[in-house]
Parts: sequence; structure tokens; C-alpha cells
Amino acid sequence: MKSFSRLLWALGPLGVSGCASLYFPPPPHAPMLTHQGEFYGAVSTNQHTNYALQGAYGLTNHLAVAGTFSSLHRKKANRTENIDFAEASLGYFTRLPDKRVLEVYVGGGGGATERIERNDAQQTTRTLDGSLSKIFAQVNYAKKKQNSLHLFNRDFPLTYGAAMRLSYMQLNNFTINGAAAPGENNVFFEPITFTRTQIAGPVQLQLISGQIFGLRNNEFLKAANSVFQVGIVINLDKNTTLDD
Repeated sequence: MKSFSRLLWALGPLGVSGCASLYFPPPPHAPMLTHQGEFYGAVSTNQHTNYALQGAYGLTNHLAVAGTFSSLHRKKANRTENIDFAEASLGYFTRLPDKRVLEVYVGGGGGATERIERNDAQQTTRTLDGSLSKIFAQVNYAKKKQNSLHLFNRDFPLTYGAAMRLSYMQLNNFTINGAAAPGENNVFFEPITFTRTQIAGPVQLQLISGQIFGLRNNEFLKAANSVFQVGIVINLDKNTTLDD
């Protein structure tokens, strides 16, 4: 897992642009389910105030459904950004020996994006508006480490995992200052790692970090935002540290 994290940081400058994108990725979901009737929920945010609400449910001992809603609304001196996006997926999960879990999901999503640009006099210079659509495939893997975080005379079990997502995105119904403009599409690769520590009962603290790489050189729909989220995970029917 450490080598995987180092690889993300090494490749980061290759796939991330400094210019703003009309797409801000929600974090790939990683429920790590193990049996029927299990529910996973997560709420997270990051330094950009991009909020994400996620949930998953085990329909059978190997089949699951999952959903994500993310929202970014922020105002800066030179621009205002409004992005809302939702996605749903169907997945297969299985528990492997040695406290490991493997999941595979396929799904799609859609949303709306808007960016209002301003000059130094705070006058609007350009308004970009459009809709977003996505289809994706994702693989998740997690294993509980033998060590725990020891604080305040308590042991907090740690779980480490990784996820890899491949997405095809489209920018549709695109307008610039109200006039129709050509849409764009892109293929994104999103490798992430996550760490969870059990706080109390079903409640865990989660840290997600990773990158997004765009395979096409676009002006508006591009890999300009990395993946970094801090949040709370709640699991109502499982020891999420993957204990026996």
C-alpha cells in the first residue's frame, strides 16, 4: 500500500492541470461489504468544500447497490462554481482469506455544472453552463492491518484499502454566455487509497487521497482536481475492521 501511495504522488503532476475544470470528482465509494443486509453510509468533505454523501447496501451475500451525491458551491474573487452530481452503481463483493475484501462496481451518473467568471472590477466576463454524464467501472480492495493506532490508552483498529475507477465523462448541453458551444468528453482514471480507524462501535474516521488523470487534452472537461476527502463512515451491520 505504501508503494501504491508513492506512485500516486509521483504521477500526480502528469495528470493534474492548474486550470479549473467544469467537473469536480466525487470520491470513489468503497463500502467494503461482506454479507447480505449490510448498510454502509459516509459523509465527507475536503479543503474545497466539496461535500459527498454516499451509501451502499448488500442485496445478497455477493450483490450490492451503491449511490453517491456530491455538491460543490463556492465563490472566489474571480469566479463562482456550482457543481452537483449524483451516481448509482451495481456491484459484486466477496470476502477473501486473511481479512481481505474485494468489490467490483459498474454504474453511471449525471449532474449540472456552472462557472461564472469575473474580472478585477467584479464584473461578469463569462458564464459557462452545461450538464454532465458518466459511466464507470471500479475495483475496491481492503485488508485490515495487524497494527492499531494507540491513543489515550485505547487501541483504534486500522483498515487500509485502495480503489481504481475508470470513467467516461461527457459535457452536454454546453453554453458559453448563453450561446451553444461544442461539448467535450474525456476518459478519467482515478486511483485512490483510503485509511479508516474505528472510533466507537460502527463509527469510523476515513481519509481518502488520490489523483485523477485525464486521457484527453480538453479546455473545460479535464483532470484539474485531485481526490482528497476526510469524513465519517457508519456501518450498521458489520465489523468494518474486517475482523473474523
